[in-house]
Amino acid sequence: MINIRAIDHVVLRVVDAARMVRFYVDVLGARLEKHQEAIGLLQLRVGDALIDLVPVDGELGRRGGAAPGLEGRNVDHICFRVLPWNGPAILAELARHGIEGEIVSRYGAEGDGPSIYLNDPEGNALELKGPPWSPVPGAPSR
Repeated sequence: MINIRAIDHVVLRVVDAARMVRFYVDVLGARLEKHQEAIGLLQLRVGDALIDLVPVDGELGRRGGAAPGLEGRNVDHICFRVLPWNGPAILAELARHGIEGEIVSRYGAEGDGPSIYLNDPEGNALELKGPPWSPVPGAPSR
């Protein structure tokens, strides 16, 4: 049996790698871990996982066909688990970067809890997910 516990890495084909690195580092707190220039791969650390950015005009990127855009994407969305969760502080940090968002309850790997959707500079949909809501006293468990 296969037991997946977390995201290892996600690969995004990108048009403007520098802009994407700035977004993931400056807005979401990732750090640039490795740049493999020979094959056109930038690897960003987010917690225990990686986000790999592959420029569409590089060796790896050319293998994927047309660049991502409004009519064609390479992923639906990536969900990042955020701990500790402070919704108002997260919204304020996003707003500081000109990004609007709202906290909505959505179901995730651990149950219903707070969630914020946003897009990175190239239109990839992201979800910032908090922990499940505290159980209501007397409510049945799932």
